[in-house]
Amino acid sequence: MTKKYFGTDGIRGLVGKAPITPEFALKLGWAAGKVFGANGKGKVLIGKDTRISGYMLETALEAGLIASGVDAGLLGPMPTPAIAYLTKTFRADAGIVISASHNPYYDNGIKFFSKDGTKLPDEIEFQIEALLEQEITCVSSDQLGKAFRINDAAGRYIEFCKSRFAPDSLNGMTIVVDSANGATYHIAPEVFSELGANVIPIFNKPNGININEKCGATHTEELRKQVLEHKADVGIALDGDGDRIIMVDENGIEVDGDELVYIVARHALTQGKLNGGVVGTLMSNLGLEVALKKLSIPFKRANVGDRYVMQLLKENNWSIGGEGSGHVINLEHIPTGDGVVSGIQVLAAMVETGMSLSELKSGMEKYPQKLINVRYADNKAPLNVEEVKQAIADAEQELGEDGRILIRKSGTEPLIRVMTEGKDADLIVSVAEKVAQKVREFA
Repeated sequence: MTKKYFGTDGIRGLVGKAPITPEFALKLGWAAGKVFGANGKGKVLIGKDTRISGYMLETALEAGLIASGVDAGLLGPMPTPAIAYLTKTFRADAGIVISASHNPYYDNGIKFFSKDGTKLPDEIEFQIEALLEQEITCVSSDQLGKAFRINDAAGRYIEFCKSRFAPDSLNGMTIVVDSANGATYHIAPEVFSELGANVIPIFNKPNGININEKCGATHTEELRKQVLEHKADVGIALDGDGDRIIMVDENGIEVDGDELVYIVARHALTQGKLNGGVVGTLMSNLGLEVALKKLSIPFKRANVGDRYVMQLLKENNWSIGGEGSGHVINLEHIPTGDGVVSGIQVLAAMVETGMSLSELKSGMEKYPQKLINVRYADNKAPLNVEEVKQAIADAEQELGEDGRILIRKSGTEPLIRVMTEGKDADLIVSVAEKVAQKVREFA
């Protein structure tokens, strides 16, 4: 059975076109309300990031939920992991996030959390999809849901994040924080400041259309510059909805998600708090696997996407996993990836070991990787073309045992990702470019 609307990370699209229209959001709210309120009057929380279309989609979802007889709690701009946390804290039946993560402002998406703060199981998504094919039927006036705003949502989440670390632990530390003009603009600087750090906030003035614009976890150029100018101890870059983190060390060098997973796992091991092994993805740098092996830490690869990392963690009863893109998960703290909490874990390792970020990451040697994104048209399927398949086979033979190639579709954009990795930096670049060019011919 194939889902028509739900992808690996909720529902994504260009605002104003299928499936993300006000009409669709209205029906989605109603369908979700019918599912989550099936056993009596329910309560669903709605949060969003700072992109301008969030106002429109929030209102439409709210109306749909109310029409189904379910109450809607409005959180306002909040990070995705905060909505997961608050859904469980307020004992809501579900949480809804309006966000397109690291994508440009004109994209948007809608995803759900269960009452436990985890992503929805497939069977619930199928139930919602089935209702989307039906006409909306509004409950009687006396059964309509109500809307209410939760004014202390930000404060509650800030206190939760701070509770992961001892008070005043960051005294004397200077941190540059890039909030990507996104959902953490009023959260992240406060958390690190209240823990004692001297915080230099950048990209924390959202206007609805500047989210992720040459800033945040996907664009760290300005963050690296600011860290060096202010002689900061560390830089922290979050993405638009706050579930990804990329850091910059004291030398202005970017530290990606693979390296952060290594630091968190190694510190947990030294503290006697590591539960089992670590889960990465097919895209995780081979250097992470090698470094963990030296520490006798088991490592497994999941399909790309934090949903699959989470699934494999639960199957093995492990806690720590993540992706090079900056999703870092530690189930000992929160049941989803959380950029702010992950940053706190790395800072805790720095404070408790007395080591700089560059020293902490030095135990892992990254293998050279080359990633090329090729955009393709909706009516094209380049990976099904025989010439492309042959190019990939030739690449595998050329790389041999000292390298690998991975080809995959993006889960959020019409992109084919061509990734090569190996000991020979020149070779992996050459091979990646040849395969990417062949994909372009049929894209």
